[in-house]
Amino acid sequence: MPSWKEVSQNGPVSNSLSENLVEAEGLAKRFGDFVALQPLDVKVQAGEFFGVFGPNGAGKSTFIRLLTGQLRPSAGSAKVLGINVESKPRLVKSNIGIVPESESPPSYLTAAEFLEFVARLRRIGDIDKKVNYWLDWFGMTDKSGTLCKDLSKGQRQKVMLASAFIHEPRLLFLDEPFVNLDPIYQRKCRELLLEHIANGGTIFLCSHILEIAERLCTRVAVIDNGRVLAAGKMDDLRTSKDETLEDIFIRLVGKSIDQIESETTHEEE
Repeated sequence: MPSWKEVSQNGPVSNSLSENLVEAEGLAKRFGDFVALQPLDVKVQAGEFFGVFGPNGAGKSTFIRLLTGQLRPSAGSAKVLGINVESKPRLVKSNIGIVPESESPPSYLTAAEFLEFVARLRRIGDIDKKVNYWLDWFGMTDKSGTLCKDLSKGQRQKVMLASAFIHEPRLLFLDEPFVNLDPIYQRKCRELLLEHIANGGTIFLCSHILEIAERLCTRVAVIDNGRVLAAGKMDDLRTSKDETLEDIFIRLVGKSIDQIESETTHEEE
């Protein structure tokens, strides 16, 4: 991936590795009586590959949607790239790349048309060159004229990833970015994301694929029921040198594999 472009509300931002690109203070979200995210404090510094993990319904996607201006918080505040998310959500969105968990490109645009639309929205130059570059990178050149509704799930995911990368953002928010990708493109994307970090970029990742995340993340947070159970570097979270991220996840969430299988059996009955 080409090196990211530095932009903010007041022009170029600093390149300090100690700079906090994401700051959440007491950030929380309720939907009626349901607490989706309990008040939490999180900081992500420039150059970090930060991962958030938790079971289904833990609050991961809500967290990303709050940080990217897609939801308004019930309490607390957040800044992204030094911008107040609640007061200037459009400015935040214009300066970041986002791959949402479940959204797909518009059904009645072709893959190329959607990427061209994103490029024009982002006001980037050399649109044809950028669109063709990412279609080729994802092995989608022969599908450029195919309507998105006729693409496979994996191909639609590639289009969504390309739309997040096409404007070379400094900060990426990725919610389950590897879903539906075959092993070849999981590896290619993993290498691309590591290259982004090496070039000075920053990534905020949510994923269920713990093995891949363990190879990538410099710091992680495990959440459940909208609460942060633990956060830090992998070595800080381990209770033994052989403990994997999957082991840490199961220990912190408090459910063994046997318990999960037992619950599944009861549900089927």
